[in-house]
Amino acid sequence: MAGSAHGHTPAAWTGVIIAFIGFCVAGVFMVAANLPGFWAGMGVIVLGGIVGGAMKAAGLGMPKESAAVAAAREAATLQARS
Repeated sequence: MAGSAHGHTPAAWTGVIIAFIGFCVAGVFMVAANLPGFWAGMGVIVLGGIVGGAMKAAGLGMPKESAAVAAAREAATLQARS
C-alpha cells in the first residue's frame, strides 16, 4: 500500500487527527468515570469522520481512478507474474 499513497491526503490526515483527539478525550473521561465527557469524546470521533468525508467530497481526498487505469494496472500485474 505504500506505493499507492493510500491515505496520504489532507482529508485523511485531518479526519484521523480529529478522531485521535476524540479517542484521547473519551479515554481520559472513561478512566475518570465521567459519562458525559466520555460521550463528548465519542462525538468528537464521529466529527472526525464527518470532517474527513466532507473534505474528501470537496476534492481534498484521493481521486477515484478510471476503469482504464485499473485495467492497465491489472494487465501490468499479470504480465509481471508471467
